[in-house]
Amino acid sequence: MKTKTLSVILGLIFLLAIPFGASAQKKTELSTREMNFLSWQKIQKVVPESIQTVLLPVGSIEPHGVIPNGTDNLAPETIARHIAEKVEALIAPTLNYGVTPSMEAFPGAVSISSKAYSPFVKDVLRGLAQNKFKNIIILNGHGGNTELLHQAASRVSRSCGVRILVVNWWSLTAEDVQEVFGEKGGHAGNNETAYIQAVYPQYVNPENFEKDMATPNPKGTSWFAVPVPSSILLYKKGEGYPTFDMEQAKEYFRRVNQRVVRLIQDVIKKWDKAGLYR
Repeated sequence: MKTKTLSVILGLIFLLAIPFGASAQKKTELSTREMNFLSWQKIQKVVPESIQTVLLPVGSIEPHGVIPNGTDNLAPETIARHIAEKVEALIAPTLNYGVTPSMEAFPGAVSISSKAYSPFVKDVLRGLAQNKFKNIIILNGHGGNTELLHQAASRVSRSCGVRILVVNWWSLTAEDVQEVFGEKGGHAGNNETAYIQAVYPQYVNPENFEKDMATPNPKGTSWFAVPVPSSILLYKKGEGYPTFDMEQAKEYFRRVNQRVVRLIQDVIKKWDKAGLYR
């Protein structure tokens, strides 16, 4: 009898020693967060019981100075991989092609028409909502997609009762660009070049860079050219040239990931607090 009582007591001590929420943590133990590599059974086990958020990287194929044509895909993909666990999310496959008609004359560029892109994005968002994700975070890497993504997010959110956040990471981190580089950035300028350099230095080619490759980004109706004359577009004349400084690259990389995490966590917290689409 004493032995039985002792066993019960030891059992209770063992249960109390297990950290609160350990069972929930078990459910999210995955070998990868990328849906491309997960079976349907594994996704079914964690969504939506322990994972309600999905990261959707979105980009394009277009010229970027002396860094890869796929920069607009590589950057949001990298952000997703570095933040997925922090925001308790899975990562959906990247939408690699985008709307970039002004740059499609450059070698290797591919542009999708707005008429084709918009319904495609909406269907992808609806599909993720049907998979029971409550929060869809679009990590956008290409400015040409922005307006269409906003429209798609608005329509699908209302029709499916799902919460959608569109993050334009290069705009979100404008303050960090100023603090790290001491000036504004640019398309394929100091900011984008630094982020890619921090992860894929072997694909950055500073030996091919010349300052006259860059052009100030036209504002308003001052001028318009198709195709654009440069793949490096400076946000401010005389500022934003790539620095190719690895220390700056690593610091900017850290700041970008950190700022995106903070934004996502803050927005989801406020959605929850307001009880929206619970």
